Amino acid sequence: MADNASSVAPEVIGPTTVIGPLRAPAGAPSTGRLLGVDLARGLAVLGMYAAHVGPAPSVGGPTGFLMELARGRSSALFAVLAGFSLVVITGRPHPRTGREGRQAAGRIVIRACALVALGFALTALDTSIDVVLAFYGLIFLTVLPLYRLRARTLAAIAAAGALALPQVLWAVRQSIQERTWSETVIARDPLAEIGDSDGILELLFTGEYPVLTWASFLIAGMAVARLDLADARVRARLALTGGALAVAGYGGSWLALHLVPQARTVITAATGGGSASSAWWSDAVGDVTDGTPREWLLVAAPHSQTTFSILGNTGATLVVVAACISATYRTPRLTRLLRPVAAVGTVSLSAYVLHIVAIGVFGNEDDSMSALPVLACYITAAVVFALVWTRLFRRGPLEYLLNAATRPARHIR
Repeated sequence: MADNASSVAPEVIGPTTVIGPLRAPAGAPSTGRLLGVDLARGLAVLGMYAAHVGPAPSVGGPTGFLMELARGRSSALFAVLAGFSLVVITGRPHPRTGREGRQAAGRIVIRACALVALGFALTALDTSIDVVLAFYGLIFLTVLPLYRLRARTLAAIAAAGALALPQVLWAVRQSIQERTWSETVIARDPLAEIGDSDGILELLFTGEYPVLTWASFLIAGMAVARLDLADARVRARLALTGGALAVAGYGGSWLALHLVPQARTVITAATGGGSASSAWWSDAVGDVTDGTPREWLLVAAPHSQTTFSILGNTGATLVVVAACISATYRTPRLTRLLRPVAAVGTVSLSAYVLHIVAIGVFGNEDDSMSALPVLACYITAAVVFALVWTRLFRRGPLEYLLNAATRPARHIR
């Protein structure tokens, strides 16, 4: 990959560019280009490819298991790494203050607005994909005031959000279903006219990635960015914390579904016959078809917007991030083998947008095993594009445009 110029700020969704060498001095915060973060981001992008154009998990076997792992957890990993990059832009390891801090915040605001616009533009293509970009853009604006906080404070806020906000979201969704006030809001919302969406209500509450619950992922990523990831002990604690959260989320859901009387029966009925036995970790449970019962709060399916799902998905992402960073620090040979995936992470915004456009052109209706060659083509195209592009340029094409759009922030006083 090309070297980084010291005068260029990194992207919010794009390469994690930090000034200095890859390895920081012992005991000092890591200020190098964290190739492991690009590797994790590349895995997230390719995981979303698998979820969008790959076979359905119902094909079974190892392929079905891998497809199931990609669903929901890839977008959660993407969100955590977006929070990481937000902290990089606003100052890592030390938050920028004064004029520099205001300019960094201005860059985030411009990027967020650009992502919202881009997200709605992709949604207007009318694909079957729930585009994440508009949600992420609004979440950036929501969590931006927290960028100066320490790792422990950010972790505490993320945990509090994971514990409390899913219950708030459930109550709000119940209110939206039962009352007509939401129709009035949608009728007066100009965003609702774009791509046949519910506008701001969808971004905040009713969509697949509502701000109210997905903000916890970005805040967790911000907390990770405050850590000294050059320290092997810190990475080990990060992996252990992730493992504990995964057990608490998925294991807690499994236990609750087996201990609460009639929980699985109610969930099966609410989803129209979904597989409640796998609701503790899998989207195979399906979507609620008629009202959301309280028992739904016990599942941990990746898109269920529950406390258990946020804990489990956050834990899984922290393990992946710790593993990717450790791999790039300790195993140079493996790092060279994984550079193609890391290259995809370097141009992640471009790779993500291009695959949505491709789906809009070619479709993605087949979810049987015959979709596997299609997925292989998407992944190969992304890897070849990323490797060629990063040999010539530091940023992906859309990353360059996004960076150029933030230049007016330099005039902030």
